[in-house]
Amino acid sequence: MNRREILRRTAAAGLLATPAAGLLAGCATSGGGDDKKDAGYKGTKSEQNPLGVKEDAPLDVVIFNGGFGEEYAKSHEAMYKEKYPKAEIKHAATQEIGKTLQPRFVDGSPPDVVNNSGKDQIDPNGLVSQNALADLNELLDAPSLDIPGKKVRDTLLPGTVEVGSYDGKFLVLNYTYAAYGIWYSTKLFTDRGWQYGKTWDEHIALCKQIKAAGIAPWTYPGAHPRYMSWPVISTAIKFGGPSVALAIDNLEPNAWKSDAMKAAADAWHQIVKDKYILAGSAGLDHIQSQTAWSQGKAAFVSCGSWLENEQAKVTPAGFNMTVVPTPSLGAGDKLPFEAIRGTAAEPFIVPAKAKNVAGGLEYLRTMLSMKGAQDFTKKVSSLTVVAGSSQGVELPFGLSSVVKAMEASGSNGFNWVYNSYYRKLERELVDAACGEFFAGRIGPDEFLDQCQKGADSIAQDSSFKKYKRAA
Repeated sequence: MNRREILRRTAAAGLLATPAAGLLAGCATSGGGDDKKDAGYKGTKSEQNPLGVKEDAPLDVVIFNGGFGEEYAKSHEAMYKEKYPKAEIKHAATQEIGKTLQPRFVDGSPPDVVNNSGKDQIDPNGLVSQNALADLNELLDAPSLDIPGKKVRDTLLPGTVEVGSYDGKFLVLNYTYAAYGIWYSTKLFTDRGWQYGKTWDEHIALCKQIKAAGIAPWTYPGAHPRYMSWPVISTAIKFGGPSVALAIDNLEPNAWKSDAMKAAADAWHQIVKDKYILAGSAGLDHIQSQTAWSQGKAAFVSCGSWLENEQAKVTPAGFNMTVVPTPSLGAGDKLPFEAIRGTAAEPFIVPAKAKNVAGGLEYLRTMLSMKGAQDFTKKVSSLTVVAGSSQGVELPFGLSSVVKAMEASGSNGFNWVYNSYYRKLERELVDAACGEFFAGRIGPDEFLDQCQKGADSIAQDSSFKKYKRAA
């Protein structure tokens, strides 16, 4: 999960942010594309071709060229080509998904598969509300490409379908499975004789010890401060239970001002007050802050499990990064210390107006094969949503720690989806509040107030389609 799980505030990213803008009016549809346009791209469904792929239909794939790169996609395309040798595959990779593809969505000629990620990601809410995405349920009901006796849906990790569903329709395949937590260097901690604290008091005591050793306990990407919203919300959920996330996801009044969120914000404010953050972090982006961490200038960073791959070129040998859950506030926490946030990420979509919708679905089925998933993990050191696909694959140190953390978390794992429902809320409104909070310009009460005002603004804005997540 890498990339980013992730960041976009440019004007181009706002192109499709609101249904009211009407920028997708030219391609809005309720189904899998224009029948006349797609008529020549449909094959006959059979046991060997359950999605009805026309064997010589071209396939147009656009990949976000971020932390995962694009080589994994070329491997998946080669697998597709092996099954459909007559199909011409057009491959493109870019860091500017919105800027590159917005004109194609508007004129009704989008690609067949899009890795809709990166800072210039097209807002999912805009795409969903304008019926611009093909329904992927047919993919879920198709047989797995290479796991005998199972449908695709039966091969996926828990939560994969839920996080990509809107009003009961599965519209977005999030391909990677990420754990979000706090990262540190095992080598640094072993050399210094430090032990990660499982409670907040232990964490603060350790931060004091780290600072005394001349190392900053924390750094974070001030250019994308929402990275620090992840541990704050995680702390609140572990303290108050999963209902904390449900209230935030459903835009409930004062969800950001719950007792659990207040307790979490009060706790995290301590690392600001006690100056446990690397000086200058507010001016760093995610790569710069993570590189400072890799260089030993700070002990902790908040990130998802794409971190190891993203930092591969600058991480010193033997650094041995490890992910751990957020500390528990106390004995009253409703979830145990081991509970960690886990979720499917890295979104892939098949546009409803794609010329080769069946081919797009088949490409996703290829990605979700055991072979496709294992190849991805080998190439980019990240887990996929295909259950069991990491078995037999030699994992790097950091990713091994992710697997162990998720196993320890078990049924206590948690997640939230407000960031998928309302991208603007996390990427702009909460992001801005986090920037002020962790830079020390506002306190916890004002921080939560700003987050709540942001949520209320979305709730009251009729241009945003609203979604309801069930408990």
